[in-house]
Amino acid sequence: MPHIAVARLWFEGNSFTPVPTPRSAFESREWGSGAHHLARYAGTATELGALQAFLAARPDWQATILTCIAAQPGGPMADEAMRAWRDEVEAALRAQRFDGIYLSLHGACVTESDPEADATTIARIRAIVGRDVPITASFDFHANMAPEITGWLDGASAYRTYPHVDMDAAATRALRQLERRLSGAPRAFGHIAKRPMVLHSFHMRHEAGPMAEVWAEALAAEQAPILDASIFGGFAWGDSPHAGPSGMVWAEDAGAARDLAERLADSIAARRARFAVTLPGPATALAQALAAPPGLVALLDPADNPLSGGIADTPEMLRTLVAAQLDVPAVFAFLHDPASVAAAQEAGIGAMLTRHLGATVTEQFGRPVITEVVVERLTDGRFINEGPMERGAPVDLGPSCVLRVGNLRIICTTLKESAVDPGFFALHGIDLQATRLLANKGKNHFRAAFKDRCVAIVECDAPGPAALDLAALPWRHVPRAWI
Repeated sequence: MPHIAVARLWFEGNSFTPVPTPRSAFESREWGSGAHHLARYAGTATELGALQAFLAARPDWQATILTCIAAQPGGPMADEAMRAWRDEVEAALRAQRFDGIYLSLHGACVTESDPEADATTIARIRAIVGRDVPITASFDFHANMAPEITGWLDGASAYRTYPHVDMDAAATRALRQLERRLSGAPRAFGHIAKRPMVLHSFHMRHEAGPMAEVWAEALAAEQAPILDASIFGGFAWGDSPHAGPSGMVWAEDAGAARDLAERLADSIAARRARFAVTLPGPATALAQALAAPPGLVALLDPADNPLSGGIADTPEMLRTLVAAQLDVPAVFAFLHDPASVAAAQEAGIGAMLTRHLGATVTEQFGRPVITEVVVERLTDGRFINEGPMERGAPVDLGPSCVLRVGNLRIICTTLKESAVDPGFFALHGIDLQATRLLANKGKNHFRAAFKDRCVAIVECDAPGPAALDLAALPWRHVPRAWI
């Protein structure tokens, strides 16, 4: 009866976001262990949902769920939070020997003191359990992968969709590699190949475009002796020594793994020019959105996308919307603004307030928008994702509110969770069929649930922690020649 340990560290760090991500951000989303924690994810399209299904089909397996944590992308993970998680996981691994280990990782975690925290984590775990205990892992497609990782693992796989609607499938592939090793098969050979570049992810969607072509190449090559062929786009705002795209291959033959990984890295590099993007400013983008055919149109602000480490606090797109005095029903999603939520709760529905909106964290990206608002709705902030991303997973925004300025509804939340699921808007009483303009702090993940709901999706370039101009950022670990 195999007895495996499971641990999870799912966090993407934006090195240029002005505030670190504290332990409380993880506790509000995920910080737990044991069978009861795994049960939370039953039937969900997540890594832990896949683990539960995998174990249900293998009643002779036993799994101990060590500490599993996750938070929305943000500024570097606080060192205190990382120490607390590692202390719990490493103490459990020292206290008991397991037959194997599965790790659910992101791959682009940076902390206040460590720009390659995932690699450090894997190396530490390998040092504790020794060479004989097989370890496999699943990673996000946006991981910044250190080549040394394959020397510490026995197998791995990554998401193969962007937007990420196959988190569960990636976990299942990693678990099957662990099962292969525990069944007595020889250790697989892994290779990670990188090229000196950092790429924007706008054109990395899986359904079309340059990265879709490389995904197709990887899948076509995934046959004996190849066990898994994964590609990574990297995370452009993670200032890591191993930032940027890569190919990762696991095979029964070392040469086959190396050759295919290098070929996939070359294929990404050959398409480098096609990953470049230019975007209009907020005012021009708004005009383009309103000129679209009748129906719901989205206006996206990727520079403050929470799933790129944005703070959901930059003001420029909101300023443009308020100044436009829109004559169509519009929604702005969202501001991470606990103070406005508290003020709305105190005032009550129907009250009129004067609020300073945006720039509560920093005025680095613009000054606040000062305007009168009407409190239209108050909620407890809880809903269940409809999917396809993380379908069935619970979401907690903390108390939230809807503020109205003319035809514009502004959603404010206490916790920072992206507005990429229809359940987010249903919670706030938003009828999307009666809405003309949906302004969202988002990017590609928004498209998973909304691509087919919108007649057009327009992106703008505004100031923010994930802004378009990479060359303007204060890099410390990535050579400027890569940008």
